[in-house]
Amino acid sequence: MSAFQVGLSILCALVALVLLVHLVRDEQTGNVGFWGLVAVEAGLLVQLVWGIVQLVGDHEGVSVGAYLGYLVGALFILPAGFFWSASEKSRSGTAVLVIAVLVVPVLLLRLHDLWSAHA
Repeated sequence: MSAFQVGLSILCALVALVLLVHLVRDEQTGNVGFWGLVAVEAGLLVQLVWGIVQLVGDHEGVSVGAYLGYLVGALFILPAGFFWSASEKSRSGTAVLVIAVLVVPVLLLRLHDLWSAHA
């Protein structure tokens, strides 16, 4: 994985930890959790742009459809989890956000696997 993807994965872990504290306390997500989600989403947007730039160059052996699917799909995980969480005011709403944030590093690892197939 690239240093950016590792950093983004660490950020996801930190945000998940903050959300987990809210989950245990049975609280709604606070400002720290919200801005953490925004930071992760901004990182995913950067990842999308960088991934598209990489596709312009040499990408023989990369499944372009799958690669683009993971790039674009990763952008929708957090907003979907956030809206689900906003409509569910109980503890399970926060749990949905924790799961959504933990899915992002898995998607980043899969992007790395797809890209490294051409090396």
